[in-house]
Amino acid sequence: MRRRLAAALIVPALMLTAACGGGDDSDKKADSPTPTASATPTQPAAPKPVSSAAPMPTVAGELGKKPTITIPKGEPSGKFVVNTLTAGTGPVVKKNDQVVTKFTGKIWKSGKEIGGSYDKGGAAQVIPAGSPTIIPAFSDAVLGQKVGSRVLVVAPPAAAFGAQGKQELGITATDTLVFVLDIGQIMPIQVTGTQSAIPSDLPKVDAEKAEAAKITVPKNDPPKTLVDKVLIEGTGDVIKSGQTVYMQYSGAAWKPNEGKDTAKLFDDSWKTGAPFSTVIGQGQVIEGWDKGLVGKKVGSRVLLVIPPEQAYKAEAKGADLPANSTLVFVVDILGAV
Repeated sequence: MRRRLAAALIVPALMLTAACGGGDDSDKKADSPTPTASATPTQPAAPKPVSSAAPMPTVAGELGKKPTITIPKGEPSGKFVVNTLTAGTGPVVKKNDQVVTKFTGKIWKSGKEIGGSYDKGGAAQVIPAGSPTIIPAFSDAVLGQKVGSRVLVVAPPAAAFGAQGKQELGITATDTLVFVLDIGQIMPIQVTGTQSAIPSDLPKVDAEKAEAAKITVPKNDPPKTLVDKVLIEGTGDVIKSGQTVYMQYSGAAWKPNEGKDTAKLFDDSWKTGAPFSTVIGQGQVIEGWDKGLVGKKVGSRVLLVIPPEQAYKAEAKGADLPANSTLVFVVDILGAV
């Protein structure tokens, strides 16, 4: 449920056909990274948030643990409510900050839970504050809050999934949603530091800007075995199998780009407006990611060169990703929980 909700909350610009699967076995891989908005051109703009509007749900439970949400009798006010239950003491969240947030959600009318970070298999989500790619119930609700805060959100359809609802989550066009958001750290948008030298027979990488990396594939055959070269060594914790890892990535196929000045990317996380997250080491992404990223440190930039047998083998994934492709990824590891 947590992955289904995470995929629903964000605009599905990235279906991660490379790192997360796709095709007939997509159900075995991680979902689209980003909590996305389902806004359409006819959906009205979200109303301006207010701090309170009767009737109000109540929330019980210790900060940092799953809260208990009690929805009152009666119809919701129709207003977009963002109510700070507990004020944090950390920095104020600014527009475009990448905010690590744990959430719990319910549908007002039915009282049905719609999954969250504290449920089995759940994890925190990275929310780009104030971003139009995320439903306002998340993106607008974290904006201006302090790190460490617990926030109650009452989101009418215009602040959530609009007139179309979200059928796969049991959310109708008229459903008001209730969320509790626990705002954690502000995550860096990219890894910074001086890259180590790259051997001439491996792709060159330019990832200084906060955008998709520029990859240049050399004019030689790719390596036959997995390459997981650390370009920038992080200072954070070592990534363990089973953790949810947050990252920015850019990916290209070797052969179609061999000898070109700049590789054409078949996928990247930057276009979604939020870092990609997945459980690592558990078969939710291609084998080359699982083997290449477990054991690396948070804050590292890693060059992955993945042979076909640890990627998609003889399966083609489109014109930019032919069958038997060796894959090249530049991965910035931003965090892990």
